[in-house]
Amino acid sequence: MKLLILAANGQIARIVEDRILTENEFRNVDLTLGLRNSARLSNLADNSRVKVIETDLENAESVNKAVVGQDMVFVAVVDHDDDNKMTKNVINAMKENNVDRVIFTNILGIYNEVPGEFGRWNQAQVSSGEQAAIESDKLLSESGLKYTTLRLPWLNDRDEVKYVVTTRDEQYNGVSGSRQSVADVVLHIVKDTNYGANDSLGMADPDTQGLDRPVY
Repeated sequence: MKLLILAANGQIARIVEDRILTENEFRNVDLTLGLRNSARLSNLADNSRVKVIETDLENAESVNKAVVGQDMVFVAVVDHDDDNKMTKNVINAMKENNVDRVIFTNILGIYNEVPGEFGRWNQAQVSSGEQAAIESDKLLSESGLKYTTLRLPWLNDRDEVKYVVTTRDEQYNGVSGSRQSVADVVLHIVKDTNYGANDSLGMADPDTQGLDRPVY
């Protein structure tokens, strides 16, 4: 498999990259890592399974060039832009290059699926970019691509993989989760491309369910 990771220097993206390059079950996965400043991943440039390129998600030509020859695309950043240019560029490039599978990160709360006091607090925190996030998910769902939206919890750097997954039609379970846990969901999809297909997945530590604020 050829996997393109866009915004490839993000913390979750780096966990995904490290696991793919060090765990035997991903030995047949080659990485193309797109980011604005390729020097930030210069430590991976000499790896025979890695291609590091400079990619601007808001530039259609740049995204199209990155998508050529890929099997799957993981966008490791949330599209908060009012014009959703990033989401549109990825969708258009994938269609033009006959690439079908995409994973796109997003925020929790875009379906009013987060209950209680935490749900109210979360909405207040994300309100400035919420409509763009909602539209990004809608564009993907209507694109005809085999997509998965990942609705991220409030993140922490705990050294653990511990989460429960909820789908689009389920109430969100938990408020916080580790970046390692989110990366594990991405890798589950890399291993099984049908997992979470044409759906929106939330993931969080179930022990944080019912809390009013994130756990760091």
